[in-house]
Amino acid sequence: MLELKTVSLFFVTALAEIVGCYLPYLWLREGKSVGLLIPAALSLAAFAWLLSLHPAAAGRVYAAYGGVYVCMAILWLWVVDGIRPTVWDLMGSAVALLGMAIIMFAPRSA
Repeated sequence: MLELKTVSLFFVTALAEIVGCYLPYLWLREGKSVGLLIPAALSLAAFAWLLSLHPAAAGRVYAAYGGVYVCMAILWLWVVDGIRPTVWDLMGSAVALLGMAIIMFAPRSA
């Protein structure tokens, strides 16, 4: 159950970070409203808060989170950008998720 909670929290965290970065992108590159910066800032604040909810050491959480972020970014590429991931994108995501699982769930003596 801990594993499911951890991975789910990582995916919600990644979504908050991607949204927080995507909204300023829309303003800067696509000419959308500057008002998008307000929900972007809130989303990035939520991202930081969500990372703090993990009981593991911060460095371990940040390292493992990166693997989930890679997977979520590829999913974003497909769902939001409309670009179908390649086999290489999917393989890279799988490797990143495996790295996350090793970092977060390996047996530890202390």
